[in-house]
Amino acid sequence: FWVIPAVEVKIEVVIPEKERSKEEMSPNGKASPLIYKVNGTARHYHLEEHPIASNPYHNPKDMVEASVCHVKDLENGQMREVDLGCGKALLIKESGEFHAVGHKCPHYGAPLVKGVLSKGRVRCPWHGACFNIGTGDIEDFPGLDSLPRFQVKIEKEKVYIRASKQALQTQRRTKMMAKCISLSNYNLSSTNVLIIGAGAAGLVCAETLRQEGFSDRIVMCTMDRHLPYDRPKLSKSMDSHPEQIALRPKEFFCTYDIEVLTEMQVAAVDVKNKIAVFKDGFKMEYNKLLIATGNTPKTLSCKGKEMENVFNIRTPEDANRVVKLATSKNVVIVGASFLGMEVAAYLAERAHSVSLVELEHVPFKKFFGERVGRAVMKMFENNRVKFYMQTEVSELREQEGKLKEVVLKSGKVLRADVCVVGVGAVPATGFLKQSGINIDSKGFIVVNKMMQTNIPGVFAAGDAVTFPLALRNNKKVNVPHWQMAHMHGRIAALNMLAHGTEISTVPYLWTAMFGKSIRYAGHGEGFDDVVIQGDLDELKFVAFYTKSDEVVAVASMNYDPIVSKVAEVLAAGRTIRKRDVDAVVFLSFRTGDMSWLTGKGT
Repeated sequence: FWVIPAVEVKIEVVIPEKERSKEEMSPNGKASPLIYKVNGTARHYHLEEHPIASNPYHNPKDMVEASVCHVKDLENGQMREVDLGCGKALLIKESGEFHAVGHKCPHYGAPLVKGVLSKGRVRCPWHGACFNIGTGDIEDFPGLDSLPRFQVKIEKEKVYIRASKQALQTQRRTKMMAKCISLSNYNLSSTNVLIIGAGAAGLVCAETLRQEGFSDRIVMCTMDRHLPYDRPKLSKSMDSHPEQIALRPKEFFCTYDIEVLTEMQVAAVDVKNKIAVFKDGFKMEYNKLLIATGNTPKTLSCKGKEMENVFNIRTPEDANRVVKLATSKNVVIVGASFLGMEVAAYLAERAHSVSLVELEHVPFKKFFGERVGRAVMKMFENNRVKFYMQTEVSELREQEGKLKEVVLKSGKVLRADVCVVGVGAVPATGFLKQSGINIDSKGFIVVNKMMQTNIPGVFAAGDAVTFPLALRNNKKVNVPHWQMAHMHGRIAALNMLAHGTEISTVPYLWTAMFGKSIRYAGHGEGFDDVVIQGDLDELKFVAFYTKSDEVVAVASMNYDPIVSKVAEVLAAGRTIRKRDVDAVVFLSFRTGDMSWLTGKGT
């Protein structure tokens, strides 16, 4: 394994003055030493004074100022993308005040002017990330960076924006973070915070700790050989190399003293003595623990499942290998899951043939409902994907040691050079069975609203947990979404620092196929009806999922930003009834009126 070394790096940070005073406070809100216990010994730490170079945003040559509109050009609740000559900004008017921030979402570059403005924040129209319009700070995920904030002034009823050329070009801002003090004095086998898993939950936890001024040791460990990367792209952009989808560059981890142990598997956790035992026998003591191990793909149980060219896609190498082997060849995908369908869509133009085998009679039936599932299925069939529904794989046959055919229980034999298995996953929590940590009957770690397990000092986050979802009356649910993993990590970090923060986010996900995206917000498990607006045949629709007359989730295709608007309604604690769906679509989509978001209740 390897540890990214801690090095002294001069960093340039640009933050608003209000944020600077906040970020330089200790986690308990006081500018005083922090006390953490490591191996039973109390240590005092001060937030390190960063060697900050002269701020490039204060360099007059880097600054640009421009008049962008008249004060009466924008009404309250309106946004406008404005051009400053060397870049664009998002101008916002709310409650009589003007604000200016970056105009692109730092996640995938969505135009925020097409997003949703509500109660001091703007929500991305594509994937639901939320940003504070006063500070630019990211408040909901996905993504790691915040928006740059620009100065606004009013002179003679004209609105001026003053901004850094650099910020206009980058359209992102990384929040100020602490660094570890005297890392060289630590014992290799002890850490204050140990994070098992290096996905979105683990990385956001580590970053949040640093953003909140935590200056003790943080160690992340992962079975993967890579630093944290954008896992959803493994099935959406399969030929991406690890460095292309890395969430942070290697230098970032060095700068902020976040150590990463790669290709390291934890075999057991001794919660009484606060020790993690690795598979190779190495032991590490911890003070606080986050378990964010995600899930493990299910495998086939039929004859031939172990042969060459049969894949569960878990790593960039898996995805890259599948693309290479599938080009101009015959591909069989088992399971019409999100992964299976995204892989089928990606390979359809590259492979000679793509066949998809599924036990249900319609893909996505349990998640999107039968009508939406059939519309998606038709789109795939129009793109040369062949479905074999209501059947399973009985055997994989080989020729000269390589996959040659997939035999179905229906008797059909499919030619196959490559087989991708996407039949679901189970939580990667087997190593915790004897730990005393509360695990439910399905293997999920049970946590409360603060991501705490039943063991003091032990937190869990991401795909491997069940947690109380406020949206569904605090029902314990598992939500294996990329956005939710980010939020879990943040909540866990804040509560490691005793902030007492509870999770209240609205689940948000997306899937991309053939250049089209389905966006989804809420939690529709157990829905009993689907109300559809739009045209399924034209793939321009919005579907409202209801349970006992209440809308619990929404999905759309080519109907932006309706899903983000409904997410804001749900986040505000409001209830949408089935009878209100027509009005919701008319008011939010056709008129753009967001006044119905104000207040609480139905």
